[in-house]
Amino acid sequence: MPTAHTIETDVLRIAYEQNGPADAPVALLLHGFPDDLRTWDEVSTQLVAAGYQTIAPSMRGCGGSKFLSPTPPRSGQTTALAQDAIDLLDQLGIDKVMLVGHDWGARAAYLIAAIWPARVERLVAISVGYETGIKPGDKIPVDQIHAYWYQWFFHSERGHEALKNNRREFCRYIWHAWSPTMQFDEATFARTAASWDNPDWVEVVLHSYCFRWGAAPPDPRYAALENQLKPQPTIGVPTTVLHGELDGASLVASSEGKEQFFTGPYERRVLAGVGHYVPREAPSAIVDAVLSV
Repeated sequence: MPTAHTIETDVLRIAYEQNGPADAPVALLLHGFPDDLRTWDEVSTQLVAAGYQTIAPSMRGCGGSKFLSPTPPRSGQTTALAQDAIDLLDQLGIDKVMLVGHDWGARAAYLIAAIWPARVERLVAISVGYETGIKPGDKIPVDQIHAYWYQWFFHSERGHEALKNNRREFCRYIWHAWSPTMQFDEATFARTAASWDNPDWVEVVLHSYCFRWGAAPPDPRYAALENQLKPQPTIGVPTTVLHGELDGASLVASSEGKEQFFTGPYERRVLAGVGHYVPREAPSAIVDAVLSV
C-alpha cells in the first residue's frame, strides 16, 4: 500500500506517496491539471507488481504540497514544476528515475529530460507533445485554438471567479469534455477534487496559463532555467509519447511531428478510444511503455 510522506525544499513542503520496495528502481509519476496523485493509483499498483517502486508527488498548489513562504510569487510555470521534481529527488537521494508525466507533469518531464538527462532512465510523456512555449509566428490550428478555450477564459475575471468559487463544477465539466468516454463515479471525483482546496491552487493555475501566453510575469527564481529553453533543447533519453485519440484538451494532432527534437530512441503511440486522462482510462498502456525496452 502507498505511504504518505512530506519533504521540504527551499520553496515547498512537497507531499508525496511512495509505493513498493524502497530498494527497487524508481518510477517518478507527475500528475496534471485538473487532477492529483490519485490519477496514478492503478499505474502504481501495476508498476510495483512489475518490480518498481513509485513516487507520486502532489504538484505545487495541489493536495498537501504547500509553499513555505506566506507571500507570492505562486508560479505555475513549467520550469518551476520541473525544478520541484529535481528538488524532490535530491532530498530523497535518488539519482535516476523512470520518468512518467501526464499533462502538466508531461511538460515538466520533457524539461527534466532535456536539462537534467543524467537523472532520467527513460521518459514516458502523456497527452502533450514536446514544446517549451508558443513563440511569435507559431501557427496554432483553429481546432486547437477552440480546444484551448479554458486557457483564454482564465485570462478573464470570470475565469478567475470560476476557479475560485465554482471549481468542482468547472473541473467536472473538464473531465467529461476532455475524456468523453471516461466513466467515473462521484466518490472518485471527490477524492481528487479535495486536492484543489489547497489555498494556492487557484493562483498557481492562473499563473501557469497566463504565463504560457505572455500575460503574467515570470518568477525570477527560474530565470536561468527559462534561458536554457532558448532555443528549444533536444532530448536524448529514450522517449515514448502516449496520446489518446479523443483528447479534448491537447488534440491528438498536436503531438505529431516532434521527432526532430529527439536524438535518442523516440516513439509516439496513439491510443484508440481514449481521451485526455490516460492514467485513469488506460493505465496498462502506460505500464507497457515503461516496461518497453
